[in-house]
Amino acid sequence: MIFELMEKDEFEQIVFCHDSTSGLKAIIAIHDTTLGPAIGGCRFYPYEREEDALIDAMRLAKGMTYKNAVAGINHGGAKGVIIGDPSVDKDEFILRAFGRYVDSLNGRYITSVDMGMTSEDVDVIHTETPFTIGLSESYHSSGNPAGMTALGVYKSLESTVLEMNGDTNLKGLTIAIQGVGSVGMELAKLLHEAGAKLIVSDVNDKAVQEAVERFDAIAVDNEDIYSVEADIFSPCGIGAILNDETIPQLKVKAVCGSANNQLADEIPHAEMLKERGILYAPDFVANAGGVINASDELQGYNKTRARAKVEQIYAQMNEVYEIARKKDITTAEAADVLAERRIEKVKNLRSNFLMKNRNAYDL
Repeated sequence: MIFELMEKDEFEQIVFCHDSTSGLKAIIAIHDTTLGPAIGGCRFYPYEREEDALIDAMRLAKGMTYKNAVAGINHGGAKGVIIGDPSVDKDEFILRAFGRYVDSLNGRYITSVDMGMTSEDVDVIHTETPFTIGLSESYHSSGNPAGMTALGVYKSLESTVLEMNGDTNLKGLTIAIQGVGSVGMELAKLLHEAGAKLIVSDVNDKAVQEAVERFDAIAVDNEDIYSVEADIFSPCGIGAILNDETIPQLKVKAVCGSANNQLADEIPHAEMLKERGILYAPDFVANAGGVINASDELQGYNKTRARAKVEQIYAQMNEVYEIARKKDITTAEAADVLAERRIEKVKNLRSNFLMKNRNAYDL
């Protein structure tokens, strides 16, 4: 079964990690390293079944390959998942045990922050391996990626509005944000400053109240966010929320948010949005700001340089929309075309023989 799954999506490596002393049960999925060492965060989540953890790791790893390719990062895609409740099971020892497994891969996988993890947690992992990004600012690193992720989504929204209306002006537009956690709240701040009207929902009532008080947002119940009248729906929480049940409820012109894997089933649900005339901003393009920012650490972190790279998401999303228009395909397919084009070019480049050790021959 596992090799069939790997062959289906052309995975290079799956690593199962177990440490009885710390209680670590983790999976590292490395999808593709054509562009360079694989980058992807580590998610700490209480999966009900081990199969769910494996499928999630593989799905997210493939998404990272495409995200990094479109973002212009010279890295492949991977993902780590630790099985457990972060509020109960996460401690120094389980993180250090995971760090040792990361280190054993000798740089093939570079880990970072994801759901259930913080920059301070990555600091702990870093005690066991140098193959980390997204460390806290105490390491003179990029710190919490939420701000840069939100900036990337904001630039994607500008591109989306340009495609919709012919200009990038967000003033007066109504944006329905599902999930006002760390990224969603930062995005709400940027949109409020731009003059947009906000509708918000979240399972966390305190976060909703904060958005209402700070940004004059209108709060709605979680199940009602899909059917509100708005210009754009911005999913910034969990994934797989665009499905057979929710897409028919949408009363918006576009979807653009930070959540990973927003389409429950990519091909049919991207087509369903297209048929309804709803413009979809592919999530792995829109939410790439975090990994772009964190990967800058590998060059010696410079916030100005990292921000400039994140702002290029605007041009990348423009290109996605242009490809979709010219080929009459869904924007999800167009984003895949853009990613696969870059990966294929590098694959072809590396097929050329280049002598690296002339001393091995008497020439």
